[in-house]
Amino acid sequence: MSKVRSYISLVKFSHTIFAMPFAFIGFTLALQELKKDKFVFIFRDLAWKFILVLMCMVFARNAAMAFNRYLDRRFDALNPRTSIREIPMGIISGRNVLVFTVVNAILFIVTSWFINGVCFALSPIALFVILFYSYTKQFTSLCHLVLGLGLSLAPIGAYLALTGYFSLLPLLFSFAVLFWVSGFDIIYALQDEDFDKANNLHSIPSFLGKRKALNLSVLVHISSAFFIFYAGYFGGFGYLYWLGVIVFVGMLIYQHSIVKPTDLSRVNLAFMTANGVASVVFAIFVLLDLILRK
Repeated sequence: MSKVRSYISLVKFSHTIFAMPFAFIGFTLALQELKKDKFVFIFRDLAWKFILVLMCMVFARNAAMAFNRYLDRRFDALNPRTSIREIPMGIISGRNVLVFTVVNAILFIVTSWFINGVCFALSPIALFVILFYSYTKQFTSLCHLVLGLGLSLAPIGAYLALTGYFSLLPLLFSFAVLFWVSGFDIIYALQDEDFDKANNLHSIPSFLGKRKALNLSVLVHISSAFFIFYAGYFGGFGYLYWLGVIVFVGMLIYQHSIVKPTDLSRVNLAFMTANGVASVVFAIFVLLDLILRK
């Protein structure tokens, strides 16, 4: 059990709270779309597809996080903030983490085969995106956008799992996730500005400095809010959706109000609590709006 807990800690399983709710939104959007087309799903088949989507989410995220920890192991050992992670502490060996990454990557692709042909064909591309992020901090300050792109695959991926085709509405939610995640990752990276500069690592804070990085994260989050608003308008959502929007945008504003260039003491509160509330509460309101539609 201690080993299991170590691997759960390694991949920061609690952070699934960010992308998973949007996967639920994509899945429910697909279900509503199929209902409009008079497509009847047997409950057993629907439950099986839902389980497969969850499995893909878990396997993909495990692979991405473990690979990131593997590549960053040398820097993590040097950084006082990250030196307590599993590899630097010797709790899990780098070799075992790499094996864990490969196993989860294979399981992700195999699971996608059971979903449908489109998901299976696109699975290597999705895997490339989420694994490629781990390299980006070594050569570009736009690494935050690559991370956002990886998590943005959740709603459109879940939608494809049921329908097998792309649609604009889940793509709008994907763009919202892209800019939302990118914005709060910039805030999170403020903690490592000096370390990144000293070790030739790239990030928006190390490139622009704390104040300008925070200003840029505001603009990125405004972009996320735009796509959330446009998705609501385009999808013809009701008042429940817009209540969710109030919470989501409110949490964006809140995290920017508590993090200052001269005071980073509440970065973790902004990162985990504010964004966790934003994703979960927003998703609940969106799902209720979809489910209660006539």
